[in-house]
Amino acid sequence: MEKVKVINLSSNPLPEYQTAQAVGLDVRANTSEAITIAPLERVMVPTGLYFQIPDGYEIQVRPRSGLAAKHGITVINTPGTIDPDYRGELKVLLVNLSNEPFALQPGERVAQLVFARYERLAWEETVELEATERGAGGFGSTGLN
Repeated sequence: MEKVKVINLSSNPLPEYQTAQAVGLDVRANTSEAITIAPLERVMVPTGLYFQIPDGYEIQVRPRSGLAAKHGITVINTPGTIDPDYRGELKVLLVNLSNEPFALQPGERVAQLVFARYERLAWEETVELEATERGAGGFGSTGLN
């Protein structure tokens, strides 16, 4: 198992899996008081966490389904990517898509983090691509609306 160096300057525990087979680790707001997010407002929520991610991995920042379903709060740039060379604080960019203000409490779980492997590829310029059954069909072309 790969290990990730982490500095935790928050008063919260490190992100953790909530169940034995959970994929995402819940991350918490590092605030001293509640943050009210107005309808359609965006806020950058500090976490107090700094990572040294192993090369070949990224951290994806994803919404928490409970906040989205119950309050319309989601991560606006989902999934957000934390690159392995980034050393700044993880901040979660939340948006309130509901019609009601939402009070985000200190220590509240605001997002989940998923570790994903990636590969870097190189471009090979060409003038022709291999044909497929789908071809150039997009946006509903497979019959799934």
